[in-house]
Amino acid sequence: MSRTSLPKELLTGSFTSTTASALGVTRKRQRQPDVAIPSRGIRVPFAGARGPAASLRAYTELDSTSVLTHHSGGRIWECALPAWMQEDWRIHVARDRNGSKPRRHNVVGHRLTFKAGEVVMHDGVRVTSPARTWLDLASLMSVDDLIAAGDSLVCAHGTDFPKPKEGLCTLAELRRMVGAHPGMRGMKTARLALSEIRVGADSPQETRMRLILSRFGHGEPALNYVIRNSWGQPAVWPDAAYTEQRIALQYDGGHHADPLQVGSDLRRHSLTERAGWHEVRVYKEDLEGDKPFLLEKVRAAMTRGIDRQTKARTYT
Repeated sequence: MSRTSLPKELLTGSFTSTTASALGVTRKRQRQPDVAIPSRGIRVPFAGARGPAASLRAYTELDSTSVLTHHSGGRIWECALPAWMQEDWRIHVARDRNGSKPRRHNVVGHRLTFKAGEVVMHDGVRVTSPARTWLDLASLMSVDDLIAAGDSLVCAHGTDFPKPKEGLCTLAELRRMVGAHPGMRGMKTARLALSEIRVGADSPQETRMRLILSRFGHGEPALNYVIRNSWGQPAVWPDAAYTEQRIALQYDGGHHADPLQVGSDLRRHSLTERAGWHEVRVYKEDLEGDKPFLLEKVRAAMTRGIDRQTKARTYT
């Protein structure tokens, strides 16, 4: 005997058993094999929409005070999370400090105090704002991981970039968030991280690259720099740049082994060199160890840049 189809309203993500009953779906139908039951009163249709917000929506529909926080908020905002946190699929739910702590299977419950604007509705879920999510993560992350998370939230690119992008929050908002909660856990980590968050890093690897260079004496490279061709048009968008030495840093992740990406990288390299810049390609292995090989790569590029400038002055 075939199962009756679920109402389309229940295929947009997770839902509560109360919502299903209100739509005429019996308890027996809610327990059929095409519906997962991750926690008491929560249902997830296997044929439903995917994505963090859709999957977690029911957890904030249980009552009017439940809010997604920490790891769960980070996933909804697509914040850069360290590997150990990405592998932790427990759901973080908070209620007001004066209420009861959420207690259910696979849920980490919190009691927190929220100020105005720190809880928002996004894609149908009640979640901490990007800046408040970042601050809550400060009690769980290392300084460098929190810098990467902050970079991912404030990252923005202007209209000169192929894909302009607006940040989910600003550095000013992060600073205000830190100032508004002086006694919170993780505040020391948050303050240390805040001083090194920058706009323009698209990935944790790019953040790591920047931190290594600035901390080991090479100076902080520029982010969001655009190399222009002889007609003044945007031509190359390096991940980071030393503008005086005309060095373009490009972090190449695993996807750069794809044949189509290889061709794109070769064109990028050609355009960079044609504009009179030197491209330094950086790989994951270059960022590892106590003395990352990235330092040697950049040192060599800077030396070549000085040699080029010296020769240019000699011939003129």
